[in-house]
Amino acid sequence: MSVFAKQGILIAFALFIVGFAIFSDRFLSAENLMTVIRQSAIIGVMAIGVTVVVIGGNLDLSVGSMLSFSTVLVVDLHDQMGPGLAILVMLAATLCLGAVNGLLVGYARLNSLIVTLGMLSAIQGLVLIYSGGQNVDIVNQESTWFAIFGRGYVFGIATPIVIFLVFALLVHVLMSSTAFGRRVYAVGGNPTAAVFSGIRRSRVVFTTYLISAFATGCAAVILGSRVMGSQNNVGQGYELLVLAGVILGGTSLLGGSGNVLKTVVGVLILGFIQNGLLLMGFAYYVQWLVTWIVIILAVWLDVAAKRGRLFSPIA
Repeated sequence: MSVFAKQGILIAFALFIVGFAIFSDRFLSAENLMTVIRQSAIIGVMAIGVTVVVIGGNLDLSVGSMLSFSTVLVVDLHDQMGPGLAILVMLAATLCLGAVNGLLVGYARLNSLIVTLGMLSAIQGLVLIYSGGQNVDIVNQESTWFAIFGRGYVFGIATPIVIFLVFALLVHVLMSSTAFGRRVYAVGGNPTAAVFSGIRRSRVVFTTYLISAFATGCAAVILGSRVMGSQNNVGQGYELLVLAGVILGGTSLLGGSGNVLKTVVGVLILGFIQNGLLLMGFAYYVQWLVTWIVIILAVWLDVAAKRGRLFSPIA
């Protein structure tokens, strides 16, 4: 039972893969596999940033609305000031939103669930105010180098995949080989002990939200470049998918444990399950039901792994 509690998600994923491969001969084709990874890049980049926040003992539910804001902003500014400056301005604005989360959670010591849930609504309202409720598009889509981020290739590999994997490696090194990473784990594992050890908890939490915001800004560049436009609610629901990927990667919602590279695996698990359902002919909305089931299963297994059994000894 203990093995199933710790590796249950991977076992279930293997069963899904076998099942999808049996019912669809396209599932394991090289083209389909690369397509899934490419489509998972946006959620994956965001999930890497949220993983840092969750390891630090907090949540960030505002990333969906933040993605909407960042994508609308970078696309709208593209024709006004050029792609380079538009990206810089967008990243600066997105970091400001992350700073608000960091200040309220890190320094004001407010509950991260309440703060980021409120920011989800506030940022979506900000998007509607900025865009006037209208969608935005890039006019000269064929003549801009901005397309490289979402539609281009680097040495034959789709650019979104390259950005996803490089970003994952960089954050993994940050979390596993630097003093900052050790502080994040310490704050998430035992904030009181971390403070008495001389760690400035507020600063660490603040920085984790900046990392999450930066990751969302990078995802917005990929999304805006791929679509060459944006709806004002394009990020709606992404926070659920991002959190699902983080949980599937084994990062504990209680904080103090997790791994960025495992989050990459978790995101890909979610992507392959959704892709398999589509190839088998299930409607798109079935994905949301499956996502819910997967989240519940992942949280259950996470708690079971900590107590050493699948079911609580207390009835």
